[in-house]
Amino acid sequence: MPELACYGLAGHTDQPADLLDEVRLAEELGLGSVFLSERFNLKDAGVLAGAAAAATTRLGIATAATNHNTRHPLVTATMATTLHRLSGGRYALGLGRGFDLLFDVMGLPRVTGAQLEDAIGVYRRLWHGEAFGHDGPAGSYPYLSQDKSFDEDIPVLMMAIGPKSLQLAGRLADGVVLHTFFTDETLARAVRTIRDSAERAGKDPARVRIWSVLATVEESIPEEQRLRKLVGRLATYLQGYGEVLVRANGWDPAALERFRNDELVQGYPGAFDAIGTVEELSHLRDDVLPAEWLAASATGSAAQCARRIQDQLDGGADSVVLHGATPTELTPVLSAWREVRPDALDRLPDNPGWTG
Repeated sequence: MPELACYGLAGHTDQPADLLDEVRLAEELGLGSVFLSERFNLKDAGVLAGAAAAATTRLGIATAATNHNTRHPLVTATMATTLHRLSGGRYALGLGRGFDLLFDVMGLPRVTGAQLEDAIGVYRRLWHGEAFGHDGPAGSYPYLSQDKSFDEDIPVLMMAIGPKSLQLAGRLADGVVLHTFFTDETLARAVRTIRDSAERAGKDPARVRIWSVLATVEESIPEEQRLRKLVGRLATYLQGYGEVLVRANGWDPAALERFRNDELVQGYPGAFDAIGTVEELSHLRDDVLPAEWLAASATGSAAQCARRIQDQLDGGADSVVLHGATPTELTPVLSAWREVRPDALDRLPDNPGWTG
């Protein structure tokens, strides 16, 4: 099922070796790809992608996402070419803007669209054997070169939420990864924005692979985990960059203010999806968060979750990342999806950055 993916080490982990069993099971269950997020503790993008490549033979692998400003461009380009060859062409490099406040405290420049465009251009020149000096928004480098014999086609994914980032992604990227908790209307609008931008750039809009990211919380998962994966995850996003998600969905900003002014939320000592209790998360679900915000997900029975996968494809997405659940937790959903999935989806390649 190349149209479906999961995240490796979904959520927080202190055991990165768990990824090895996860990707083996994902491949066995028929998932098309694994997406690997990066955190500055035990989730290094290159290390995890290398482990996934070594432990599997078919599974697509996507870094989703790392940031161009945390590594020298030659280091990132080398990571990508190494993973490209190690995996037999199954790897896609995913880039995002990251978090301004985090970069501020790290002493790194905030990421701009101009920097992303410049960095992607540098990577692609290196992957095709060029040797050059460079001075642009992504930095000044007297001399850059990998190997003059290189002629590597490595897809670039971009993470996008708002209109400007969607337009940029449609113009520059081979694939686009949307955000969790997009409503169906927002998904359809985002797809139109990406494809229109690709067409204006002279690209075939159908060649840009668009991934919906669908929070998937099937009913057999224990209650505490269901609450963390749904309520806790949404609340954590709202803690960090609530305005961006609320604006993208056209949600009521007054509801975001009510969330932030809630006595529990103010001064909360961590991320709700990591440390939230059943009592705390039930309070957010029942008394604070609008029900329609939480409905932008896949919940209930396996069959109901499978129908929500189809909703994403009907909205224009090419593929769906089943977010927040491990391959084991996704087993009943995948069984239900097999019963209804269109055979035409078999045309998609293993690499999550290509459409064909």
